[in-house]
Amino acid sequence: MAKIAVLYFPGNNCEEETKRAVEAAGMQADILRWNNDPKLLENYDGYIIPGGFAYEDRVRAGVIAAKQKIMGKIQEETEKGKILLGICNGAQVLVETGMIPGLQRSVQMALAPNDNPKISGYYCTWIRLKNIAKKKNAFNQYYSEAEIIPMPIAHGEGKFTTRDTTLLEQLKENEQIAFRYCNADGEFVDTFPVNPNGAMFNIAAISNKEGNIMAIMPHPERASWKKQLPEKQLRNFQDGELAGPGRKVFESMGEWLR
Repeated sequence: MAKIAVLYFPGNNCEEETKRAVEAAGMQADILRWNNDPKLLENYDGYIIPGGFAYEDRVRAGVIAAKQKIMGKIQEETEKGKILLGICNGAQVLVETGMIPGLQRSVQMALAPNDNPKISGYYCTWIRLKNIAKKKNAFNQYYSEAEIIPMPIAHGEGKFTTRDTTLLEQLKENEQIAFRYCNADGEFVDTFPVNPNGAMFNIAAISNKEGNIMAIMPHPERASWKKQLPEKQLRNFQDGELAGPGRKVFESMGEWLR
């Protein structure tokens, strides 16, 4: 059975529900603290950095966690091909380490404060995203091409952006953009509320070029059971179906490891 370590930094608040989502997908999950011996990570096949507010988002979201010793060990292990998923605050950490998009050994992007005409700061709602990557990675294997996926967001700094004018074209060429925000018909509307934070190109998730690391701002663990979905979303699922659409992210991880 594949073993996944869910990393806990002070201020995270999604580690337990992330652990349950991993276990529901048929893998073993343990919560490891930021100050555990980094060598413990060698015993795992993959890692997840969950959502929350590590170190109270001081300086900027994810940057202090990105500097911790354990992140150096995670980077070392992923270079061996192990998988790594950053969800929400975890996505911010991966961008701050430069592991996403990972085309240079430096920070190439930011997850900037949301562009939102109604609310300044933290915004929580259900959105839709579409699987657009034709190239399979460790996190989209169970999604059909162009599948529309309901999932919640909960963040204040979720806007994928960069000053590098060539980076977006590189990401498209490499098929590193895994999921994009869309409407109910699968159309990419680059305005609020379809694009809930103003992310360039409606980006909701980016993988590295090798496909074993992904940063995603929406919360798949909060859509891993059908009972978590809003009433208006339930009509898209068959009676008796228990798993929600977010579980496929974790099932894809298990399939990749197998």
